[in-house]
Amino acid sequence: MTISHSIGYRQVADMIQAGQTAVIPDSWRQGRTAYGGITAGLCLAAAQRDFPGLPPLRTMQTTFVGPVPTSPIFETQRLRQGKNVTSISVTARGEDGVCATAVCMFGAPRKSVIAQTLDAPSLPDPDNCEAFVPEQAKPFVPVFFHQFDTRLIEGAPPMTGAKRAYNRCWSRHKDVTSRTEMDAFIVLGDVLPPAAAPTFKKMGPISSMNWQMNILVDDINSQDGWYQVEVNQTAAKDGYSSQPMRFWDRGGRLVAEGFQSVSIFV
Repeated sequence: MTISHSIGYRQVADMIQAGQTAVIPDSWRQGRTAYGGITAGLCLAAAQRDFPGLPPLRTMQTTFVGPVPTSPIFETQRLRQGKNVTSISVTARGEDGVCATAVCMFGAPRKSVIAQTLDAPSLPDPDNCEAFVPEQAKPFVPVFFHQFDTRLIEGAPPMTGAKRAYNRCWSRHKDVTSRTEMDAFIVLGDVLPPAAAPTFKKMGPISSMNWQMNILVDDINSQDGWYQVEVNQTAAKDGYSSQPMRFWDRGGRLVAEGFQSVSIFV
């Protein structure tokens, strides 16, 4: 199948073929593999397509096992369907075997006396925030990054020798049709480079090892598709980094928290 290299995520997801085979264009790739966000998003799309009528996604764990090829096959299995929670596993396979796995847990809402949230630190207008990547640096970023409009709120761009391993940005899909639905949000969730990247003084490979996302709302829909994304390294040693991640919608509502382990070759 031949598809446009400028294709948005929603069109990629809608073209998953029988047997759950996806076709990931070059514009969604990162070196030898697919961009991690689109791999996770397609895992969720495959689960929802094979098991319609699921309650809202509550948590998702994705492990990046190896390079994801251009046409991975997504296999799904229902692990358990309980009274409140349904667990679905997804395995992405290529010619060399398993390249990614995910466990998605969907849960019906229920009454609880416990309620807590965390408001966004600030809500500057995205139009008043500078581009995360300066114009002169755009040819050097991974091609998938051009699928998003990303603006810097706090922190520093990669490889600027910053003292703090932290970034907070606005980001959204450039493709308007990809700005709604949970799987498209998962795709956006991995948009920022690891929190360690601003502290680099030279270029070097980085690779996500695993990623957990805890979804804190029943619906996902933000004004004009904008989400505030925060990454903050808490520890790093021996070439591995650990970072929590937070996501707020345009109104400052905390919609998700994540946690990621990153392999660093610097």
